[in-house]
Amino acid sequence: MRFSYLCRALLLSIALLSGAHSASSQIRQKKALFVIVDGISSDVIEKIDTPNLDVIAAVGGYTRAHVGGDKGTYSQTPTISAVGYNSLLTGTWFNKHNVPDNAIKDPNYHYWTIFRFLHEQYPHKKTAVFSTWLDNRTKLVGDGLPQTGHLRITYPFDGFELDTIHFPHDQEKHYIRTIDEEVTNEAAAYVQSDGPDLSWVYLEFTDDMGHRYGDSEQFHEAIRLMDDQMGRLWKAIQFREKNFAEDWLFIITTDHGRDAKTGKGHGGQSDRERSTWMVTNAKNRNVQFTSTPDISTPGIVDIMPTLARHLDITLPKEQAFEIDGVPLTGPLSAQQLSATKSDNHINLTWKSVAKAGKAKIWLTTTNQFKEGGRDRYLLMAEVPLTDEKARLDVSKVPSKFYKIVLEGPDNALNTWVVE
Repeated sequence: MRFSYLCRALLLSIALLSGAHSASSQIRQKKALFVIVDGISSDVIEKIDTPNLDVIAAVGGYTRAHVGGDKGTYSQTPTISAVGYNSLLTGTWFNKHNVPDNAIKDPNYHYWTIFRFLHEQYPHKKTAVFSTWLDNRTKLVGDGLPQTGHLRITYPFDGFELDTIHFPHDQEKHYIRTIDEEVTNEAAAYVQSDGPDLSWVYLEFTDDMGHRYGDSEQFHEAIRLMDDQMGRLWKAIQFREKNFAEDWLFIITTDHGRDAKTGKGHGGQSDRERSTWMVTNAKNRNVQFTSTPDISTPGIVDIMPTLARHLDITLPKEQAFEIDGVPLTGPLSAQQLSATKSDNHINLTWKSVAKAGKAKIWLTTTNQFKEGGRDRYLLMAEVPLTDEKARLDVSKVPSKFYKIVLEGPDNALNTWVVE
């Protein structure tokens, strides 16, 4: 399955000879690589010297972000690793994707991952997963499962944590560091030689050091190693962009923060456990990315629609109505939709990003999508985006549950009312 480095170098040399000829005349092919480095809260990443992340952020940007859904509401989501991964992959919170912990017993595959969207619309395009945890591909992405339409990742590189011969397990978890290094080096080499259209890199060692030592030099040293690893991936992307007609989106984030007391735990809803960050090379970032923390911060669910937009993936309306994330790049109509019910009325508010244009407001009292069915949406109103509020009379559709969608020209927002 794995090319030798010699064969890969030979193939790359051939590709360079042909690629250099045509790179200047071709339309730039869009590619994407996203990385999850485990368990680093924003306050820690901001105080550690990370020269490679800084270089990438100088091209694009850095922002604080959040996980955990909307605290105290129907979408509140545990700040646990696999939960965060699946929130990124599907662009939805736990109440939809149904992964509450690392057991991953029953994911709801009706909420598609970014890999399935790409495969369904561009079956010829190539994908790769480089991961220090096998379950990311086999359970979350659902590689080869009938529930995902037998989706197949083109190039999987994972499962080494199960290999106790080549990676003997030690109590200090140094074998995870070794696997992270193997995963990073292979990802950098494969991106440079083959340039897959969509790739995911997952690295675990930082979280292991956080759990074992909390806020400590060991944890900080693991973060410095991670920064070096990101530098290797960045060089591979720069190589592709320089030598081939390619336009790469690179996003690095984390899946959760750490507890405020010791830095060892996570899973709850404290500010530090919810507080994460993103680094990207994207130049066309919008206000969803650049909003100041006192106004709002982007969520991990925003990464999936951002990847979809970059890769020219069209999200069908019924699926777009379910996605909780908002693209971090390109044009936006609105953000920050909220709803409250009083008597027979639902009061909506949002923040308009567009200076003009109208939004359609849709409502349904069912959630058949969750079971693979279709919801019958009623068009309740069509209003100027700049109104930033609407009042819906629901006396003729009484229910204790409503799904509401604000559909603008450039993006859709959804919220629930649950009594």
